[in-house]
Amino acid sequence: MKPVKILAINPGSTSTKIAVFENTDKEHKLLLKKNIDHPSEEIHKYNRIIDQYHFRSELIKAALTENGIDIDELSCVVGRGGLFKPVKSGTYLVNERMMDDIKSPETLEHASNLGCLMAYDIAQSTGKKAFIVDPVVVDEMEDIARFSGLKKYPRTSIFHALNQKAIARKCAEDHNREYNQLNLIVVHLGGGITIGAHKKGNVVDVNNGLTGEGPFSPERSGGIAVFDIIELCFCEGMTKSKAKKAVVGKGGIVDYLGTNDMREVEDRVLKGDKEAESVFEAMCYQITKEIGAMAAAVFAGKVDYIVLTGGIAYDRRLVSFIKEKTGFIAPVEAYPGEDEMMALYLGGLRVIKGIDKELIYE
Repeated sequence: MKPVKILAINPGSTSTKIAVFENTDKEHKLLLKKNIDHPSEEIHKYNRIIDQYHFRSELIKAALTENGIDIDELSCVVGRGGLFKPVKSGTYLVNERMMDDIKSPETLEHASNLGCLMAYDIAQSTGKKAFIVDPVVVDEMEDIARFSGLKKYPRTSIFHALNQKAIARKCAEDHNREYNQLNLIVVHLGGGITIGAHKKGNVVDVNNGLTGEGPFSPERSGGIAVFDIIELCFCEGMTKSKAKKAVVGKGGIVDYLGTNDMREVEDRVLKGDKEAESVFEAMCYQITKEIGAMAAAVFAGKVDYIVLTGGIAYDRRLVSFIKEKTGFIAPVEAYPGEDEMMALYLGGLRVIKGIDKELIYE
C-alpha cells in the first residue's frame, strides 16, 4: 500500500510551524518539522492577518522543496482551524464557505485563521484535499451549560479543542478504552487555561479561556467580579481594546509577577520568593475549583480520569498540587506539552484511511 504523506500547518502570530508525516502499517514517521519565522517588517506589510496567507504559503512550498519533500506526493494538507462559527468536533474539508467566513471583516483577528487558507492554497496545486481539525470554536455544549445569567450573552465554547481532543483520545487508547465510552475532565495548561468536561466523546461544558472564564493563567485574568470589570472599563483613559488586553494578555501571572514564563515563576518559588509562591498556589487552587465544579455539575462525581496537558503540565509542583486536591475524584494523569502537529496529522489520517468521515462546513 502506498504510504500516506500529510503536511500539517500551524500558523502563529510571528511564525508558521510545519510538519510532514508518513504513515505505513500504523507507523507514524516524522519526515520534516520546521518553524518558519516571519520578521515583523514582513508581516507588518499586511493590514490584516488574513492577508498573509499567500506570502506564508510560498515560504512553506520553498521549505518543502529545500528539504526534499515532493509536494505532489502529499495525500492531503491539514491546517489549524480558526475562529469560524461554532462547529462540531471533527475533520472538515476546506471549502469556499469556510474561506469566505474566515475572510469576513466580522471574524475576530487571529493567526489560526490562516490555517484553512494556507492548506487550501498548497493543496490546490496538487489536486489533493485540504482539511482543518477541531478548531477552537468546537461547540458540543449541553443547553444547560449555555446560560450565563444575562439572556443577551450566552456562554460560548472557545477552548483548546485540538489538543484536548487529541489527548483525550490518547488517554483512552492508553487504557484500552474508547474515547466515547469515558467521562474525562481534560485540563489544558498553557498561556490560557481551559478545563473541559468530555462526556462520552463530547465536550459538554468548558470554560471560555479566551474571553475571561475560569481560573487565571499566565496571561489571562480568568473570572473577575462583574462590578470590578465595570470599574476597569470606566477608568480614565480606558478604551475597549485596552480593557480587553488587561484581561487577555496582561492579566493573571503577568499582572501579579510581571512575567508569563512559568519556568521563571518556578525558579522564583524555589529561591524562596513568597509572593511568587502565593500567586502560583492561587492559580493551582482556582484550577482545582474548576475541576471540582465539572466533576459535580456535569458528572455527579462519576469521572474516569482527570487529564492534565499543555506546557505547564511539566511543572511537578502544579501536578502534585492538583493530584492532592482532586485525586479523590478520579485518577489524575499528566500528558505534558502539546503536539498540535501530530493532532492535525492524525485528524487528516483518520479521514484518508476512512476511519472518520470528512465533515462539510456549512
